Amino acid sequence: MKYQVGDEILVLLSNEEGRVVEIMNDQMVMIEVRGVKFPAYMDQIDFPYFKRFTEKKQAVAKKPEPKLYIDQLPKEKPQPNQIKVADGVWLSFIPKFSLDDFNDEVVDLLKIHLVNKTATAYHFVYTQQFLGETDFELQASIAPFHDFYLHDIAFEKVNDSPSFAFDFSLSVPDKKKAPHFETSLKLKPKQVFKRIEEMKENNEPTLSYQLFAEYPDKTEEPYFELGSLAAKGFKIYEASKAQQHLPPARSVVDLHIEKLSDNWERMTNFEMLTLQLDEFQKWFDLAIAHHQPSLIVIHGVGTGKLKDEIHDILKTKRGVKTFINQYDPRFGYGATEIFFQY
Repeated sequence: MKYQVGDEILVLLSNEEGRVVEIMNDQMVMIEVRGVKFPAYMDQIDFPYFKRFTEKKQAVAKKPEPKLYIDQLPKEKPQPNQIKVADGVWLSFIPKFSLDDFNDEVVDLLKIHLVNKTATAYHFVYTQQFLGETDFELQASIAPFHDFYLHDIAFEKVNDSPSFAFDFSLSVPDKKKAPHFETSLKLKPKQVFKRIEEMKENNEPTLSYQLFAEYPDKTEEPYFELGSLAAKGFKIYEASKAQQHLPPARSVVDLHIEKLSDNWERMTNFEMLTLQLDEFQKWFDLAIAHHQPSLIVIHGVGTGKLKDEIHDILKTKRGVKTFINQYDPRFGYGATEIFFQY
């Protein structure tokens, strides 16, 4: 869900600002403008923050820029960090400012750099998305204590909640370290505009977010003496036949809280969300283990928090080919269908 109750919005037709007071469904919200409440479709409103930063007097509409491909991007030579102090790996955004008709600074674009503040070299696979749709992909390596230029994004695209996903691995494999490490960052428009204001006030050059402090160690699988376990009555299976002994999978999973707990009314929102996500993970793993082609997850409409959490998880799963949340006569807009790849 793009909007939440309390979000400030801009009515595109009248150019008036207001706020969201109620989520009606996946297409409409109730908004309040100058004390008057009325429903509006989500494509009739937008966040006002970009307008506040970039509004120009009688600005001429720009033609859409052609899509850039990786071989068309200007190549920047990776730069070594000036101060070699180990401090993890960061994703940095450098705003490019220009002056509008009133001689005020506005942001045109964000230059994105991967910053390695460690003594280790990494390979990485990078994917950047807007509203769940992939816009840019890259595979490369970054040297110790170096910056790596990735690409630019137009500042107006921050309204589309961009996400940045990485899959890191060591350039020189280490048996004690994990074979790969996945991490991601999702920007929220309100936070970005606030951070830019703070950056300007504090005279800082970049917005930086730490992806990880230390590359993780390899997780050791516990060793069991199978003979002694069998003697104690435990069932021992051959690995090749393990799938035969798994619990059956489901093609449709209902995550409504009243279906999962009899005492849900005594639970906090956090406890309910945690239980629902644990249940989702269990059936997701079973679907993968049984090589199901697809899985339908019923999350309901509500505030959209459970749906957003599930979608964020799915974006990081390698076994997911794609997923869709569209109208279904059985579930309305309250279900997501997941398609797997093996």
